[in-house]
Amino acid sequence: MRVLITGATGLIGSKISQLCLDKGIEVCYLSTSKEKLESKENYKGFYWNPNNNEIDSDAIKGVDAIINLVGASIAERWTPKQKKTILKSRTETANLLYKCLQENKHQVKYLVSASAIGIYPSSLEKLYAEEDKGVDNSFVGEVVVKWEEVVDNFKDLGLEVAKIRVGLVLAQNGGMLQKLKEPVNFNVGSPLGSGKQWQSWIHIDDISGIFMFALENQLNGVYNAVAPNPVTNKELVNEVASKMGKPVWLPNVPKVALKLVLGEMSHLVLSSQLVSSDKIEQEGYNFKYVNLAKALEDLLA
Repeated sequence: MRVLITGATGLIGSKISQLCLDKGIEVCYLSTSKEKLESKENYKGFYWNPNNNEIDSDAIKGVDAIINLVGASIAERWTPKQKKTILKSRTETANLLYKCLQENKHQVKYLVSASAIGIYPSSLEKLYAEEDKGVDNSFVGEVVVKWEEVVDNFKDLGLEVAKIRVGLVLAQNGGMLQKLKEPVNFNVGSPLGSGKQWQSWIHIDDISGIFMFALENQLNGVYNAVAPNPVTNKELVNEVASKMGKPVWLPNVPKVALKLVLGEMSHLVLSSQLVSSDKIEQEGYNFKYVNLAKALEDLLA
């Protein structure tokens, strides 16, 4: 099998690329940086520049499936320019890939794409499943809707399509855990806002595992990629501090202070998404990390 991966050098993409190679799956990847293009056994890079509508069509030759992970970080201050970048990096890239498939001979039958649980409206009580139709009234909600719409277009080309709504990814290097560790390390970690907001987290091994599971089983439709046991922000901060042997003695950071410092982006840390993992488990995926304590033991060891 040969797969084409977008976002292959990112946090999740690099992990998935390695899993593919370990299983004997050939990896082609697209990069906007010519310096990051490699060509070795079973691993080959191709150049694209979505801003200029450029893509090397050789990237899709012999490819059976696409894993779409590309997207600018949403955890950068939401200036008007950055908002445009966040949206375009998800929609224009998918549109360019669609056009490439439409205009060239190929054998691609399957697309599995990243999405985000940020589509679900913020709530302290409601447990969200994939069939819930509500959309969060925020920039994140808007991005996810447009992102999923362009991904769904690939069905018009005869592809099976799966959308993986990714939760809060916990990894050793990078991501949310890195941002949590820094204040905790200096003994200034504290819950954000009320601290009661739900954080539906997932270990890096499980998010990459779910993408591989979807690929190998050709799943289609929407799947939440979150661990079975979400926690509140307060529980998350306390557990990180506990595993690092640090105290949490400061009061919660008030919502108003977060809004002053982060602006509209404060929505990322203040919104609450309690999300169900039942559907992917029903399909047969077995989580490696079910509880936060075990996940952090692994990542902070």
